[in-house]
Amino acid sequence: MNAAPTSTWHNWARTESASPARATSPADTAAVVREVLAARERGGTVKMVGSGHSFTGIAVASDGQLRPDGLSGILAVDREAMTVTAGAGTPLHELNARLAGLGLSLHNMGDIDAQTIAGATSTGTHGTGGVLASLAAQIAGLELVTGTGEVLRASADEHPEVFAAARVGLGALGVLTSITFHVEPLFALEAHERPMTWDDALSSYDELVAEHHHVDMYWFPHTDRMMTKTNDRLADLDSAEPLHRWRGWLDDELLSNTVFGALTTVATRAPRTTPLINRVSARALSERRYSDIAHHVFTTPRNVRFKEMEYAVPREVGLDVLREVRRELDASDWLVSFPVEIRTAPADDITLSTASGRDSLYLAFHVPVAADHRAYFAGIEAVLAAADGRPHWGKMHTRDAADLARVYPRWDEFQQLRDRLDPDRVFTNSYLERVLG
Repeated sequence: MNAAPTSTWHNWARTESASPARATSPADTAAVVREVLAARERGGTVKMVGSGHSFTGIAVASDGQLRPDGLSGILAVDREAMTVTAGAGTPLHELNARLAGLGLSLHNMGDIDAQTIAGATSTGTHGTGGVLASLAAQIAGLELVTGTGEVLRASADEHPEVFAAARVGLGALGVLTSITFHVEPLFALEAHERPMTWDDALSSYDELVAEHHHVDMYWFPHTDRMMTKTNDRLADLDSAEPLHRWRGWLDDELLSNTVFGALTTVATRAPRTTPLINRVSARALSERRYSDIAHHVFTTPRNVRFKEMEYAVPREVGLDVLREVRRELDASDWLVSFPVEIRTAPADDITLSTASGRDSLYLAFHVPVAADHRAYFAGIEAVLAAADGRPHWGKMHTRDAADLARVYPRWDEFQQLRDRLDPDRVFTNSYLERVLG
């Protein structure tokens, strides 16, 4: 295990920072155990950080910080069971590439692949549609070090009560050291991206979700324009037709990152230009089709830094909530330059998953990293909370334990397990004290 010089740590969006008293890079589970026991003995705390892609303070470590780089890589492949085990610090982009090299793939993914697998699963990172939407719902087993230094392996058959909660454990139940995922044979997706009007998109949304494997929509505030993306599996992997390199660079690097970044900078400095910029941006997007192996279609580069709030609301009221969000935004003086993202997820059985026990519609709100998000996020959050919304654990929100307990039927189950696995609160920090008590 290497002890790194302590320095100020920042998350990706620069919304959180910390100067840990001690920072180490454990190379194995035994090293994690030693750090946890040392923190417990001194009456301190210890946290494993990931890539910093959470917008909240969930990974902030002011005392002992564990860095993930020593717990990385593929550890085991079981082709009979169709599972793959990886170190908890493995970045998603590395896992996806390694799986593809093995002729394997995850079932579903989010649209960013910079996170570590421990960070992504522990905060409930998700994609859209499919049989399973979140990364955590694709976990077959995990290993974690508890607050008493015990090494637990959990699955549906072994410590099932730990498995139910620790897949989205918020870093509050233990330090994940390895994760085993259910995997599938490598497959290709055909993507169809096309602009639509607000009315056409909402009136056809349920039909699109029923007819396609994955549906993602983006509404441009201050306009009636939507961009819709549907992804469907191809029967034959060899029939995939990826974007030409120049078109991918033009659309995803130049337009979606470089030009979009420049436009949001203009909008931040001159807010009253925002509606015009959004109208131009929405109309500049054109229809396109392409197909490629799954992780090349699911994920996209995100080079423009932003701040984000995302909520899951019950699927049956989701579109009505979206309409109310638009009414609230249109009636306000907020000037919003980033699109609102709309996705769906089937219910899962994870204790504190945002989709626990109910089909969900996800609404995500963004602002440029330099913009003041407070009025916009607070106003929209009130609408989402009134609809029994559940905030994404890794994205900005103002909810606390007393408020969150009412939207999670299994809240007490998680709290009792936390008391058992981390009785001395070795893994706590200010964010967890706020959201869990």
